[in-house]
Amino acid sequence: MPATPLGLYLHVPYCARRCGYCAFTTYVVADPADAAAAHARFVDGATAELTAAAAVLDGAPPLTSVFVGGGTPSVLDPALLARLLDAVRERFDVAQDLEVTVEANPGGLDDGGSAEEAVGTWAAAGVTRVSFGLQSAVPRVLDLLDRTHAPEAAGRAVAAAHAAGIAHTSVDLIYGTPGETAADWDASLEAALAAGTDHVSAYALGIEPGTRLAARVRDGSLPAPSGDEAAERYRRADARLEGAGFGWYEVANWARTPGARCRHNLLYWRNEHWWGVGPGAHSHVGGVRWSNVRDPGAWADAATAQVDHVEELEVLDQDAQDLERLLLGIRLAEGLPVDGLAGPAVDRVVADGLATVVAGRLVLTLDGRLLADTVVRALAG
Repeated sequence: MPATPLGLYLHVPYCARRCGYCAFTTYVVADPADAAAAHARFVDGATAELTAAAAVLDGAPPLTSVFVGGGTPSVLDPALLARLLDAVRERFDVAQDLEVTVEANPGGLDDGGSAEEAVGTWAAAGVTRVSFGLQSAVPRVLDLLDRTHAPEAAGRAVAAAHAAGIAHTSVDLIYGTPGETAADWDASLEAALAAGTDHVSAYALGIEPGTRLAARVRDGSLPAPSGDEAAERYRRADARLEGAGFGWYEVANWARTPGARCRHNLLYWRNEHWWGVGPGAHSHVGGVRWSNVRDPGAWADAATAQVDHVEELEVLDQDAQDLERLLLGIRLAEGLPVDGLAGPAVDRVVADGLATVVAGRLVLTLDGRLLADTVVRALAG
C-alpha cells in the first residue's frame, strides 16, 4: 500500500435525464423536492462510507486524486458537492497537489443558480479539473443520444470554469453515432478545440445491452454503428488533435500538456489503487476488486448504518493481476516494459506494425491503438 498511489472515486448516481446509450448506475428523480431529498441522502451515505474507507485505509499514502463522476454530479446543489469534498479532506491525508475532478453537463451546471456561482463554489472547495460531456456539436446527433444541451454550451462552460480559477478542463466526445457524418465529427472536434479546453476524450459509441439505444438497433429503427467508420473517425480525431498541439497519452485521451492529463484515470490504466464510494461504485485496492450495491436507497441505508453493502467481490491472483496490467497498460503512450513480455510475441506485433519499442518499452502505433485487443491477445499468448 505505501508504495502505490491511491485515489477516491465518488459516484453520484443522479441525472436530470437518462441518456439512451448509457448503461451506468444512474437514476432520474423527476420531482424537485424528492430530488433534493435524494441528493442530501446520497451525501450523507457517501460521508458515512468515507468514514469507513478512511478506517480501512489507515496507513495508506495520501490521496493523489478525487474523481466525482456519475451520473451527472453537476445536478447536486454546489453546496452539497462542496460538503462532500470537505468530508474527504476531513478524513484523509491528501497530496499537496491533489487533483479533484468533477464531471458536468455543459448545458446546466446546477439546478437554479448560475454556472458562474456553481463553478465558483467548486473552485473554493478545491476542484482543480472539470470534465464536460459535450459528446457532439451537432443538434441531431445530440438528440439521438438524448442529450439536451445546446452545442455552444461547451464553450461557455469551459470559460466559466477557467474564470473561476479551475486550472484544467476536459471536453468529452462520442463518435460513431448512427447517422453521424464525417463532417459532423469534424464539427464536434472543432467545437471542442474552440472551447479552449486543454484535454479531449473521444470514445466510440458502444451498444450496451438493456439500453434504449440497444433496443432501437435490435428492432431495426437504427443501424448498428460501423466499426470501419469508427476507425476512420478515430484517425481524424488523432490527426486534428495532434495538429492542434494535443498529444495522446491513452488510446482515447489527448492532452495539451503533461499537466493536463487526468491523473485519476492514470490510476486505472496503471492498475493502481482506488476506492469507489456510492451506489454501484467499483474499487480496486491491494489485489481485491469489489463493487457496491446499485440501488441508491439500499446503498445509503447500509452505508449510513456502517454495514456491508458490497455486491460483488473478487480477490485477484497473480495471473489475473498480470493480465490486467497488460490490458490496461498497453493503452498508454508510455507503453509497457519489454522485459517480462514474451519476446516472440513482441517481435510479432512490431513486425505487424501494431507497436514499436521505444527506450525498452512497447508502445502502440496508430494502427495498434485501433487494434489494442489484438495486441493484448498476442502478448498474453
